Amino acid sequence: MDGAGLDRNAELIARHAATLEAAIDAVRTRRAWSPYSDSPSTKIHGADKPPAGKTAFEARLGTTIDLNQPGPTGATVGEEVSPYTGQPLGIRYAVHDPDALVAGAMRAMTGWRDTDFELRIALCLEMAHRLYDRNFEMAHAVMHVAGQSYTQAFSGSGPNALDRGVEALAYAAKAMRDVAPTADYHRPFGAEQVALRKTYTLVPRGVGLVICCASFPTWNAYPAMFASLATGNPVIVKPHPIAVLPMAIVVETCRQVLADHGFDPNLVTLAVDTLAEPVAGRFVDHPDVQIIDFTGSPRYGGHLERTVTGKLLFTETAGVNTIVVDSVADLDAVARAIARSSSLFSAQMCTSPQTVYIAPDLFEPLSAAIVEQVDAIAADPAQAAGIMGAIQGQVSLDVVAETRRSVEGLESVRVLREAAPYPHPQFPDARTLTPLVIAIEGGDRHDLYAAERFGPVLFLVRRPADEAVMEATWLAKTRGSISSYLYSTDEDFIDRSTPAYEAAGANLSINLTGAMWINFAAAYSDYHVTGLNPAGNACLADLAFVASRFRIVQRRRPIA
Repeated sequence: MDGAGLDRNAELIARHAATLEAAIDAVRTRRAWSPYSDSPSTKIHGADKPPAGKTAFEARLGTTIDLNQPGPTGATVGEEVSPYTGQPLGIRYAVHDPDALVAGAMRAMTGWRDTDFELRIALCLEMAHRLYDRNFEMAHAVMHVAGQSYTQAFSGSGPNALDRGVEALAYAAKAMRDVAPTADYHRPFGAEQVALRKTYTLVPRGVGLVICCASFPTWNAYPAMFASLATGNPVIVKPHPIAVLPMAIVVETCRQVLADHGFDPNLVTLAVDTLAEPVAGRFVDHPDVQIIDFTGSPRYGGHLERTVTGKLLFTETAGVNTIVVDSVADLDAVARAIARSSSLFSAQMCTSPQTVYIAPDLFEPLSAAIVEQVDAIAADPAQAAGIMGAIQGQVSLDVVAETRRSVEGLESVRVLREAAPYPHPQFPDARTLTPLVIAIEGGDRHDLYAAERFGPVLFLVRRPADEAVMEATWLAKTRGSISSYLYSTDEDFIDRSTPAYEAAGANLSINLTGAMWINFAAAYSDYHVTGLNPAGNACLADLAFVASRFRIVQRRRPIA
């Protein structure tokens, strides 16, 4: 590389140094911090960016996206339909041969492996910076493939997701900086003094495959992509067929950053497929693919966990998130917190609560208050649009309908609130559905709520609090849990309950009410997923999520 290139790389590292050091400090202290704003306010971004982002999104509709990657087959695919308009986006994506994408990644890996890891991290931070600059475009893309509300798509799939990516970079820096590049070794062996020069080389594992989910495609993709890229591994991104556009924007941006700085853009590629002919297995089985990050259904995630051997596998699937209510200081505040969290994105989130255990003396008043709070959200179309968004796919409507049928005529089971659409104020054809609320007042009905029902379904179960904790933690241990919640004014009850949650590997929130959504997970501070129950085998993010993506190879020789 010439002097100009070296200067440009040094400038890039210097430009992002403060952000990286602040991120490292944040994961050390677990304090609240972000380099980005998650508000779409024009006071922050100016008046021009919001309409420009919408225009950029609309310009994509009805076009073909070809990222000029290896192995074009000449075919195109495209299955995205907007949950808000009910109309196909009309976007086609160029199909590329899996073997050619892997071969291109392997060729690109040679130079990337030999690049100073501080520069690799700086390039990832530049990618994050440019993605943040495109966040208004991204918000519309996420809205119209996933069904998130505009504000949630802007924040949750933008800055909040980018924070998770930067968090992974902080851990990557910590892990790789901890390896001394060289060392001089001196010690006596008998009468002889041994002197060795040792060199330690960080060697990446191989091609990384990132399999994205449909409802929150960027949330797990950013940390997986950045963790692999920072540690020297190229990445192939495999989006869900009904939610490709957000990840196409991501891959396009990353490839441009790499090309702008003289690196092979095939370090990041996009692999598209269809629901009828999935392609992930071709990559999973390829010997050069050595890292797999998967987010999605427990069925396929479980298949990967049972069958993938000799490779790194990181999964986040699903679980049964529970709330146990023993006692409350403010019944309305607790009801509001539960109603809001179960309504957010129509419960199409990995942190959405599904089953609420309520102590018998509180069951009637709290159940009524929860339904009243849900009704208040649903009755205000503008508020419902901002909180509930739209239903991504028919599958969630089917889940709700099947759940409703399954409780018909059951003893000690009541439907407290029927699921029903709300009228979206901007999109009259939006696919919407407010929560179905079911009361279970007696008997052993855990078969109804012991598996995730991905959609707006909320079970309220009358149960003494100690029994509830036993069942909630049993569900976490056997079915998985990403977020668990507990309400009690009794400190002794809290103290005797928390060990059961810890043993189940279930992250627990206690007595959360107020302005913050109880299922909000803060990067740099909250550990998202523990890896200790079936909801996933990895945490976003910690050192373990990053450090095993490279290995250390040493050489040693006598000092002359």
